[in-house]
Amino acid sequence: MNFLAHLHLADISDTHLVANLCGDFAKGKIEDHPQHLQQGIWLHRQIDQITDNHEIIIDLLKQFPKTSRRVAPILIDLAFDHYLAFYWEEYHHQSLDVFSQKAYKELSTTAQLPLTLQAIAPKIIQQDWLTSYQTKQGLNQAIKGVSKRLSKPELFDHAIRDVDKLYVEIEIAFRTFYPQLMAYSRIYSRKTPEQYLPNALG
Repeated sequence: MNFLAHLHLADISDTHLVANLCGDFAKGKIEDHPQHLQQGIWLHRQIDQITDNHEIIIDLLKQFPKTSRRVAPILIDLAFDHYLAFYWEEYHHQSLDVFSQKAYKELSTTAQLPLTLQAIAPKIIQQDWLTSYQTKQGLNQAIKGVSKRLSKPELFDHAIRDVDKLYVEIEIAFRTFYPQLMAYSRIYSRKTPEQYLPNALG
């Protein structure tokens, strides 16, 4: 899952939005990060593990051409955010605009973010990344943006074309898998180890 999905799953599981977003940027032991971020990082890692090992995702990865096989997990994450944004009203009671502004406010006010997230946060907010996922053009821009941030951008040379070829297959996978992931996130948030809860003693 990418930014929008992790924020959405945090919201429906009643956990800290930005703490869940931190999972992609918080490396090492959970205990090494601020207490108020630990539950979100833990939940983010559970969601990623469930996703990576799910048969729907494994089957989808196998359908990607060799030209994009190495970056296929990233492309699926981005495409899933696109479909979540496109079908947003089916998954959340607030509009995407309202939800995005709430997320941006938390992102700008949450203390002690991982340094890499701190660096990219102004761009996320100013360029309104979350609502941009609604369109195919926005998805393509997200793919280009990720390629520029990685050390081997050439791995994405055929990414937009390959995602386009599998556009329907990715949508089917998303529509089948994401409701399951919503249920998982609610269940796992209730199973958070006590030491990672925001009110736990440090």
